[in-house]
Amino acid sequence: MPASASTTAGAAKPPTKNKALIKWVEEVAALTKPDRIVWCDGSDKERERLTKDAVADGTLIELNQKKRPGCYLHRSNPNDVARVEHLTFICTPTKDEAGPTNQWMAPDEAKKKLTGLCDGAMRGRTMYVVPYVMGPLGSPFSKVGIEVTDSVYVVLNMRIMTRMGKPALDMLGDSGEFNRGLHCLLDVNPERRYITHFPQENLIWSVGSGYGGNALLGKKCLALRIGSYLANREGWLAEHMLILGVESPEGQKTYVAAAFPSACGKTNFAMLLPPKRFDGWKVFTVGDDIAWLRPGPDGRLWAINPENGYFGVAPGTSYKSNPSAMKSLVKDTLFTNVGLTPDGDVWWEGMDNEAPEGTIDWQGKPWKKGAEGKVAHPNSRFTAPMANNPVLSKHVDDPEGVPISAIIFGGRRATTVPLVLQSFNWVHGVFMGATMGSETTAAATGAVGVVRRDPMAMLPFCGYNMGEYFRHWLHFRGLLKYPPRIFMVNWFRKTKEGKFLWPGYGENMRVLKWIIDRALVRTGGAETPVGWVPREGDIDLSGLDISSEAFEEATKVDLNEWRQELESTKDFFDTIGPTMPKALKLQRELLLGVIDAAQGK
Repeated sequence: MPASASTTAGAAKPPTKNKALIKWVEEVAALTKPDRIVWCDGSDKERERLTKDAVADGTLIELNQKKRPGCYLHRSNPNDVARVEHLTFICTPTKDEAGPTNQWMAPDEAKKKLTGLCDGAMRGRTMYVVPYVMGPLGSPFSKVGIEVTDSVYVVLNMRIMTRMGKPALDMLGDSGEFNRGLHCLLDVNPERRYITHFPQENLIWSVGSGYGGNALLGKKCLALRIGSYLANREGWLAEHMLILGVESPEGQKTYVAAAFPSACGKTNFAMLLPPKRFDGWKVFTVGDDIAWLRPGPDGRLWAINPENGYFGVAPGTSYKSNPSAMKSLVKDTLFTNVGLTPDGDVWWEGMDNEAPEGTIDWQGKPWKKGAEGKVAHPNSRFTAPMANNPVLSKHVDDPEGVPISAIIFGGRRATTVPLVLQSFNWVHGVFMGATMGSETTAAATGAVGVVRRDPMAMLPFCGYNMGEYFRHWLHFRGLLKYPPRIFMVNWFRKTKEGKFLWPGYGENMRVLKWIIDRALVRTGGAETPVGWVPREGDIDLSGLDISSEAFEEATKVDLNEWRQELESTKDFFDTIGPTMPKALKLQRELLLGVIDAAQGK
């Protein structure tokens, strides 16, 4: 540790005897040259002190403590409001290991570049050492990480999103096996912004950004990009999936995992409230964003949620769309880039009430009704403790996790994909996940209905070659005696007039029940050339204002549309190159052949 750095927060020396950890922190301090070093312990007292410091220096704005106790607002630099895929790199020895879907940089080149940027980068600043655990404390499936950062905002967010502080050091003990994460704000200049991952070294360097996905290194960086690489090597899956549990009136519990690309209702589904028709049924949230899945000794697939909080998109969240999420935000929550009302509360587009006069927008500017521009940034966020969720599963901290009976893939499609579709088998299900995607809009691309493929919702987060990732999924079938059934859902199918055929939100419980019943082999369905769909009598539609014709249209399989769908997947498969598994190529040809036969060709 350099002479310019002194340990503070009441400790004359690091609160650990772990030689590997102390040596690495000293190396980072020698490079970044902070004025002082703080080892974070995760205590309430520390949170109060750091929050007070953050308010004093303008990092946080205190909200109305009567309305939202323990809640604060942060405004980021307008150039730093989202993940930056073009500046996110997988640094493997060869480009082929990163694969065609990732940005690649050679490890030596990346380290040379970032070492130059980080040299003296914390001079005049405090360096925080943040020990944290991804996953339940004491779980054999959890991972320990250490993030070194010069952002108090990051520290306070990591305290919510992970099990942070002394418990992490206790779990680590003397082991040298931990994720090393260095985060430097620099001057938050997009031209000096890099998020780099070194999978073989379990190492992350992120510079030039304070935004959550780029700076909270336990989330997308470790839990998915590094996690997926470790999962491939160690025999498990790190997935961009929610986990929810359903309890019947008789007390039977069933768990499902589901992957959705952005803007497809993922958090809403994770916190689904059953409609009145399902009185007595309960849905519990295990996780809303990330799942780590492993084969269990009983032959089933088991999942844990590695996170401890929710880093959710604020716009569109309301008591109508997600009452459980709104109730989770009433205390101890950090809001980022939302509006500030005159009475010290928060506001964003899509809330249940209109923005009051005198509201300040996300950039700190006065906002008036009818004015151009948004009150909240479209990617504004809330960071809320998992414990705030009124429908949180009591099994969320179980070290072994929960058993998964069904896996669901979903996208936003106006045509082709029915309301729900069950795969014939595991390979077919992996094919569904590998080809899932959402249709773009004219505003975004200049063309309506262009399908952007996002396999397993992991395209931005897979830390190695996507073809090898598919191969790993296919291999997983051999590790499971009782594999989950695999389904695809589409809440967004429309009529020719452009109206949604399915009401969505809480009514998705009706589809979820069919999925569970199919997974437990206790209800019927209709076989089509591309998978199983429900017949009208298979899904409970009582009390729902939907006609038989509309339900038939929502669940329809149009073979001409599916032919086009399968033809278009070839282009995507070709982009993966030689690592694309033969089994998935043959699955595509098989489905095309079945469609040919069904049409008499």
